[in-house]
Amino acid sequence: MHQNSSNLCALCRGTKMLCGKSRCPVLVKFHSRDKLLPLINSKKIHGASPPSVFIGRVGYPKVSIGPMIPPKMGDTSLYDAPERWLDKSIDDIVDFRSMLIRGKHRIHVNDVESSNKMVSFTRELALSKNSVYTEALFHKKPRGSIKFYDDVQPHGPSAVLKKFDISNPKYEPHMEKAYYDTDLKSMDAILQLYKQGVSISNIHKAFSVGSFGIGKYRKFVPTRWSITAVDSNIGKTLVKQTKTYPWINEFRVYYHNQFDNRWIILMMPSEWEYELIEAWYPDTTWNQYSKDIAIFNSYEFYDGRKTYAEIGGCYYAARLAVNETLHKDKRQAATVIMREAHPGYIMPIGVWNVRESVRKTLQLPYQKFDTLNEALVYIEKYLDIPMSRWIKNSALLKNRLYQKRLEDFIGI
Repeated sequence: MHQNSSNLCALCRGTKMLCGKSRCPVLVKFHSRDKLLPLINSKKIHGASPPSVFIGRVGYPKVSIGPMIPPKMGDTSLYDAPERWLDKSIDDIVDFRSMLIRGKHRIHVNDVESSNKMVSFTRELALSKNSVYTEALFHKKPRGSIKFYDDVQPHGPSAVLKKFDISNPKYEPHMEKAYYDTDLKSMDAILQLYKQGVSISNIHKAFSVGSFGIGKYRKFVPTRWSITAVDSNIGKTLVKQTKTYPWINEFRVYYHNQFDNRWIILMMPSEWEYELIEAWYPDTTWNQYSKDIAIFNSYEFYDGRKTYAEIGGCYYAARLAVNETLHKDKRQAATVIMREAHPGYIMPIGVWNVRESVRKTLQLPYQKFDTLNEALVYIEKYLDIPMSRWIKNSALLKNRLYQKRLEDFIGI
């Protein structure tokens, strides 16, 4: 029987790497927490919020909202700017994210215009463009372990707020304009901000605190839901545009290795189709108790999906990144993303990793091929899993390889 994670940890104690990972995730978290504890041994915390906020989902429609505050002054913007994290190590990300203390205030999601200062200050942080001096008084000292999720960036300990205050926030001007336009629908506001160059992570934050939309319909949105909603809706809009462009003329293969995730992106000359396939090795985050590689996929053909993707937010984050590239090139393609998550990916760090890794991969030079078979032979050099297994788990590749297409009959 495969030993469970806690038994392995007790046997290993960070010395034998029995879990198969290159570094002990328990020790990585411990060292980050060890640096933090002396700084939060109080009911009062002050520092420069990146700015950052967190909206919980537990107990919905009554949720916990509030700031994320590091006990540090100066420019902390890096702490909540995932677009700038790809050149950092996982240890670096854990270090600065663990510094973010989450303050919690319970409220109904519809109370976005409450006169309560904790509500208005939370919104002001989400709309701010620079780090904001923030001071919080908690009912008890912050406690708890560092929290890691696959869809939300990690954060440090938390505590219930007694009160908090901020000093001189300066709104991001495009988001400020959208906030005051109470006749502008939320999705129109999101698309407008995206086109104006506001970062995706900033749009996520502002959307989560109910800053956009028709006045009476505004509400708080849990952080993890807001990330997927923004990625999904921007991506869906870009897909509509992608479908108007001519097909690419060749098979393209992009490759990149990030955080011990191997990314292959295959683009095929075709009408729009899209698939994300993730292969998780044993002892990685989503495959801890099996000795076999676990493979999951979600996909859409030309007409799109009617149900939420099985893979979750990663699917929409990657789809957004793919369509950014196709939109830039003014081309249309069928795209298959293959992700091998190896044991060096020691812990989940958020869906941003997928969006930014796919963006990065698509910025690199690609290899061109005349046929799909040539492309697949090339891809197999970069992935450990045999191509036959990728094909077995792929809707798009099976459809392309085994279904007769119109061009097969008319010699296109």
